[in-house]
Order: sequence, then structure tokens, then C-alpha cells
Amino acid sequence: MDMNKDTVIVRGGGDVASGAIQKLHRSGFKVLILEIENPTSIRRKVSFSEAIYDQNIEIENIKASHVDSLDAVHECWNNEKIPVVVDPDGIYIGLLKPEIVVDGILAKKNLGTNMGMAPITIALGPGFEAGKDVNAVIETNRGHNLGRLIFKGKAADDTGVPGVIAGYSKERVIYSPYSGIINNIKDIGDTVKSGETIAHIGCFRVKANISGVLRGIIRDRTTVKKGLKIADVDPRISEKKNCFTISDKARNIGGGVLEAIMYIRRI
Repeated sequence: MDMNKDTVIVRGGGDVASGAIQKLHRSGFKVLILEIENPTSIRRKVSFSEAIYDQNIEIENIKASHVDSLDAVHECWNNEKIPVVVDPDGIYIGLLKPEIVVDGILAKKNLGTNMGMAPITIALGPGFEAGKDVNAVIETNRGHNLGRLIFKGKAADDTGVPGVIAGYSKERVIYSPYSGIINNIKDIGDTVKSGETIAHIGCFRVKANISGVLRGIIRDRTTVKKGLKIADVDPRISEKKNCFTISDKARNIGGGVLEAIMYIRRI
């Protein structure tokens, strides 16, 4: 297979994938992000997917831009930027023939990524079998094995239980109680109190379950379905700056992606 060495295509640009994207970009790889037309990231301040809406985004001094052509992709690379394109079907994979494809969608199921896409294929989290679907799977479940490389088998199943922060787990995360268009009252980085309204969906109020800092909230005017994760509250009010930096979990997983590439290249 003809390929572009040191070129990585990452499917998905949410906050966890962005942790891997940051490490790959800083390590000298040319990274292209493939996204859907309407991303629904929660931690939007640290998700390169937001470039789809805002055209440009900067996360920890790394700039990304929404583009729509191969020429524009190369122009971004020439200017030390990360290009982001709308391409849920992976058409750019066939056009660019990258050395590496990373599935960072975190859909908890495989949406089409396979080992035929590139010499090195890596997936984040459950829904993939290493050695069959991709070369390596990175464990995304918090705990002892977070970031571990799996070359045979699967990552742990999704527990459905958010990670514990300052003694809070499920209480931190807010799911849409109704279907409709969300109208945000609060923004990322705002301090909220337990029971305070953070958004409206139609005539219904969406309230915070605990007091803290709004670490993430889905984009204003997004059409949401009942049960969709729409917000995340960090109970550590003093940690407001964390809303605008990549999380420990995303950095850990990103390190696993980089390690997997280096290891697979050697074998």
C-alpha cells in the first residue's frame, strides 16, 4: 500500500480523541480529523470538533481549522495547524492513504474502521477487537488499566458509571430529561448551584444535580434526544481552569495511542 508516512487520520474530535490528537501533533505527526456534520461534544473547550462550527479553535496553543478540500488540508499542515473535515464515511482515508488511522469516536461500537484502512490502525475503547478489527485497542475505562495497549481481545465494556471526582460520580453528569432543542442558560466555566437551571428544553428546565463548575455543556440550540448526555459539573469550584485544559484521562489515552504507534512500527 502506498502511504503518507507520519500522517494520522483520527476519526472523531471529541475531548478524549483531542487528547490523542494533541500528543500526535506535538510529536511531529501530520494529523487530520474526520468529523460528522453536527458534532455533539460536551467538553467543547477542549474538543477540536468545535472547529466544525466555529471554523477555528485553539486548545493548549494548538490551532485547528475546518476545511473542505485536500489543498486546504495540506495548507493547514504547512502552517502547523490541524485540519478538520466533515467526513463520517472516511473518504479522506482513501484519498490520503495515511500510515495510521485512529478511531476516536467512542461510540462503544465499530462504525466501520478496519485494518484495511492503513498499515497501523488503533481504536479507543469498547466495540473493537484487537487483531481482528484493528491492530491495537486502547483501554478507556478509568482505573488500573486506563491507557493500556491491547493487541489481542477487547477493551472493558462500558460501565455506564462516570468517573468519581471529589466523591461524586453519576451526580456530576446531566442527561437530557426531554427531547427537543436545548437553550443554554449557563456556559462552560460558570459556577452553578445544586438545583439551579442551566438550560431549557422547550418549556422544561434542566437543572444541575450538584454545586460546582460547569465543565461541559452541549452546544446551544442543539437538537437533543431524551437520555442524551448534555452537561458535566465538576464539584471542585476552585478547579475552573480545568474546563479549558485536556483531562488526565484524555492525556493518558493519548499517550497510549502514541506508544501503540511506536511499538507497532518496531514489530
